[in-house]
Amino acid sequence: MPRHGADIDRRSEWDELRARHLAPPEDRPESSARGVHHLGLLSSDVERTIAFYQDLLEFPLTELFENRDYQGSTHFFFDIGNGNLLAFFDFPGLDLGDYAEVLGGMHHLAISVEPERWQHLRAKLEAAGVPLQHMSGQSLYFTGPDGERLELIRDPLGEMYGTAVL
Repeated sequence: MPRHGADIDRRSEWDELRARHLAPPEDRPESSARGVHHLGLLSSDVERTIAFYQDLLEFPLTELFENRDYQGSTHFFFDIGNGNLLAFFDFPGLDLGDYAEVLGGMHHLAISVEPERWQHLRAKLEAAGVPLQHMSGQSLYFTGPDGERLELIRDPLGEMYGTAVL
C-alpha cells in the first residue's frame, strides 16, 4: 500500500523555511523557557489513571490535591523525568466526553525512555493487553485509559530518528 502523501513533494518548501528561519546551533539564542512544567490532560477515573501511569508505565505519582479552578476536581501529577510532569484533572459533573484526536489539537504525547526501559515497558504493556503500534523499531504508540494517544520513544531527548532536533 502506498504511503499517505507519497505524491506530495515539499522538500523545496522545507529547504526555504530552513534557510529563512533555522539558525545553526552555535547562533541560536537561548530559549526563554525553562522547560515543560506540566502537560494537563483529562481523567475520567482518577484511580484508573493512577494505575495506568504509575503502576503500568512506572511514572511515579508526585502529588494530588483539589484543582484551584474547579471545586471537587482532582489535580494530580506524575514524574516523567528531567523535571517534567504529566498532570491530570477530573471534572466531576461536567461530562466532557471522550478524548478526540483532531486536526489543530493534540495528536500525541511522546515520552523518551532508555532502550532497556522501553523493552521492559513494552513487555508490561503487552502483558496488560494494551494494543501497541510499533513504528521504526523506535516508537510504541498506544492509548491511555481515556483514549489519549501516547508514544514511548527510544530516541534520546533532543534527537529524532538519529537527527539532532535540539
